[in-house]
Amino acid sequence: MTTTGEERTRALTGPWWWARWRSAVLDGSLALVSAVECGAEGIPFARDAGVPVSAGIVFGLIAGSVLLVRRKWPIAVVLVAIAITPAQMGFLMGIVGLYTLAACELPRRIIVALAGMSLVGTMIVTFVRVRQDMARGDLTLGDWFVPFASITTSLGLTAPPVLLGLYVGARRRLMESLRERADSLERELQLLAERAEERAEWARNEERTRIAREMHDVVAHRVSLMVVHAAALQAVARKDPEKAVRNAALVGDMGRQALTELREMLGVLRAGEDAVRRAAAVPLAAVGVAAARAAGAADEEGPCLSELEELVGQSAAAGMVVDLSVEGEVRSYAAEVEQTAYRVVQEALTNVHKHAGGAKTYVRLAHRGGEIAMQVENGPPPEPGSASAAGLPSGGNGLVGMRERVLALGGVFVSGPTDVGGFRVSAVIPAV
Repeated sequence: MTTTGEERTRALTGPWWWARWRSAVLDGSLALVSAVECGAEGIPFARDAGVPVSAGIVFGLIAGSVLLVRRKWPIAVVLVAIAITPAQMGFLMGIVGLYTLAACELPRRIIVALAGMSLVGTMIVTFVRVRQDMARGDLTLGDWFVPFASITTSLGLTAPPVLLGLYVGARRRLMESLRERADSLERELQLLAERAEERAEWARNEERTRIAREMHDVVAHRVSLMVVHAAALQAVARKDPEKAVRNAALVGDMGRQALTELREMLGVLRAGEDAVRRAAAVPLAAVGVAAARAAGAADEEGPCLSELEELVGQSAAAGMVVDLSVEGEVRSYAAEVEQTAYRVVQEALTNVHKHAGGAKTYVRLAHRGGEIAMQVENGPPPEPGSASAAGLPSGGNGLVGMRERVLALGGVFVSGPTDVGGFRVSAVIPAV
């Protein structure tokens, strides 16, 4: 787990401009050593300049203590070090100041300019001091030693701290860049995880809706017919025993068919439990395995338009006055198209049984060039006492399921009451 920028900001517990107390202690120690050094070097400077020794010491202490602000004002530290170079003091301050300057995020031209000024200043001061020593006889080397000593001394006091500072600054910037990239990747991963959870939840809801729609289409129609036949059986049991026997046989057939279809779907769902456990490591794959298998099985073995006459016949046997008309050249379609068309007609007939028992119903199917159209329209229901009201419950999901099925295939679905008091369900599904 990486440390984010906000956490690093909260971790800045040092005083003033220091990020940590450790940095403050280090800079204070360096400033103290530099002040002592400059104070000691201020004694010979005061003697050479002809000023009081105490003034030289105070001047050295003040100049050396400037190193305390090296992190906040590195340019000022380097300028002070260059300024006191002729007094032959501030060597530690110059080295540390150049290192801090090179390690800071300042333009390269500023670093090069100040480093060049320090290099030239040190070279001139060294050149003058060495010539003076040779003139006094303190050094008996040849004239070649003067430029050699000045060049090597200035390079030795300038190049190493600058190069080291550039390296440390580049490394620090690289680490900051890597840390920011790690923080960015962590935020992206968190966002992806949240989106994956949202997609998983959406997929679970979609599969629940799909399973509920399949269960509703498979069971609701046959159970509705069973209830209608049972009501008719109750009405004619004493008056027409033969018709009662036929209705009882139809109820048994409908019940067996409903149980068979329900058992097949539940079997597919149970068979998908092993696949769900195997895919548990992948949430999105595990969400809809069972429902996808159930849907696949429904597509392969589901109803088709050739069974539409049988469907209408079952409603007619239940006492509905229903008329089926087919227009256009009969042909086969994709399995999902035929299944959707069949389910639309099935659910519309179920709604007629529920809400308009005894009403005359028209089922129209039209085969067109690039689409198939269907319409189920019923007239107004008879008077409440004129037909056997089965009292079928309604969940309110039939029309919603039909609309979802049709729209999923790119079709158009319209439903609503007619002017004469009936109800009409229309759908158009693309053939491809």
